[in-house]
Amino acid sequence: MKLILVGMNYKTAPVELRERLQNYCSDQDVALPDLLRNPEIKEAICLATCNRIEVIARLGDTAQGEDFLKNFMCRQGNFDVAEAEKYLYIYRDIDAVLHLFRVASSLDSMVMGEPQILGQIKEAYRMAVDRHATGVLLNRLTHHAFQVAKRVRSETEIAGNAVSVSYAAVELAKKIFGSLKGKSALLIGAGEMSELAARHLIRQGVGNIFIANRTIARAEQMAEEFHGAAVSFDEFPSFLPEVDIVIASTGAPGYILTAQMVAAALKKHKHKQHMLFLIDIAVPRDIDPDVGELDNVYLYNIDHLQDVVDANRAMRRGEALRAEELIAEEVAGFEKWFNSLAAVPAIVRLREKTDSIVQGELERFSAWLGGLSEEDRAHVEWLVSSVVNKILHDPITVLKEESSEGDELPDMASIRRLFKL
Repeated sequence: MKLILVGMNYKTAPVELRERLQNYCSDQDVALPDLLRNPEIKEAICLATCNRIEVIARLGDTAQGEDFLKNFMCRQGNFDVAEAEKYLYIYRDIDAVLHLFRVASSLDSMVMGEPQILGQIKEAYRMAVDRHATGVLLNRLTHHAFQVAKRVRSETEIAGNAVSVSYAAVELAKKIFGSLKGKSALLIGAGEMSELAARHLIRQGVGNIFIANRTIARAEQMAEEFHGAAVSFDEFPSFLPEVDIVIASTGAPGYILTAQMVAAALKKHKHKQHMLFLIDIAVPRDIDPDVGELDNVYLYNIDHLQDVVDANRAMRRGEALRAEELIAEEVAGFEKWFNSLAAVPAIVRLREKTDSIVQGELERFSAWLGGLSEEDRAHVEWLVSSVVNKILHDPITVLKEESSEGDELPDMASIRRLFKL
């Protein structure tokens, strides 16, 4: 197959090593031409993300091409031989196919089941196609990888259930309210956890988002990104009557939200049976546990969410076993397709030879055929072609079947000799 994949990821190399390669490989206008200048690299795709940098290529000469790729990665990442041996991985032929299918299906991701990696592979492929860096093999391989990922997501629950605390928090709110469309939320703190929560809230249809932070400039920045409203940290209690969901994630050393604050907010709400859902994902905790004792208030902390996350991770691992089975089936299918390519030259030559014979014989009898009507002549030509196709059917079928097994079996050699191909 002469297919090779060389790379490093979050499991094999620390970020300070990955970033050496990531910046270079992200610039496809530089990386792909550099790769394709070597005559042994026939096709190539560069995948560069924060968690992995991989080059997959079709080689001309396997040994020389493989050495070039390893040296290429070492040179661009400024690695010595010892570092390359320690941090780089190499997959060849069908192992490279298996690895790419697993990556596309997110089985090799830091968060199993996440959808971002498939989009990143599609973008890497698009850039390679735009730069004429792919051909028959990598085009077929990447499209097959997309189909595998789609099948894994549709036939397993690998992407189901929350596996991040922020996502789990929003999913929990959704269970409480049934739907989050039109609901309002207050985020206390503007760090990464709050930012992730905001993204999930928006996806679930939350209307108004208020963001409170000790540094108001950061709150304003995040509010602009998510079309929300920035709130002064000292004034956030006055917004409690306006919201349905509160997610707290600050670095405060003690409670910033007390039972008295929440009770006062509930009294001010126009609906006496208004429900308030509070999620405390801070350590130390931001919300006094006594808040959970109030009527119509649901309070969860990070431990409650972590239990959900851990259970869902275990569920995803179970689904991963089913996904691995599906991928194994698809790898076998791709291997069979690739092996069948070995028969193509013989089939083409067989077709060309029979077509040449047919044309020669029709020309030899052109005088006789000239005396026929156009309709009768067309019938004769159709009859001859039909007979030839029926004669060729069995030899071509044997060629395809044998080549799909991956071996040059005696019948293929015999057909070449019998037809003098």
